[in-house]
Amino acid sequence: MRIEPYRGHDADAIVELITTIQIREFGVATSADKQPDLRGIPAFYQHGAGDFWLAFEGDELVGTIALLDVGDGDCALRKMFVKKEFRGRERGVAAALMRTLLDRAGERGVRAVYLGTVDVYHAAHRFYEKHGFVEVARAEVPDAVPLMDVDVKYYRYRFGR
Repeated sequence: MRIEPYRGHDADAIVELITTIQIREFGVATSADKQPDLRGIPAFYQHGAGDFWLAFEGDELVGTIALLDVGDGDCALRKMFVKKEFRGRERGVAAALMRTLLDRAGERGVRAVYLGTVDVYHAAHRFYEKHGFVEVARAEVPDAVPLMDVDVKYYRYRFGR
């Protein structure tokens, strides 16, 4: 497995991976049209401290994670998705994606990373908490952090500075 930053990779494959997990697997009320960031990754994510990483097993795209710089030392964790058959501790894809994001964020001077998620991603909630994220009230999430209408749980990771 390898992780690399987005550099003109196949946007259709990224959209397919993410929307398949959101819609077909978890029944989240969203669509590719409601996520224009997936067709404009460099402009949307790759500025300031932000970036977008892809996990591959051979040539197969198996996971994604994004860091969006929202200003004032804050970032948003976005688009963390791993194909079902590549999930789990034994595969280590999600952990490697998270390590990459947190390492780069720390190197780039980020103060805190926030995320919003839906209620049905129970395994994801445990995963975030295991990696140092704490649940916070919606009011504690900066207004600049983009959230989806379906988000109902919010998390923050603080860097020790």
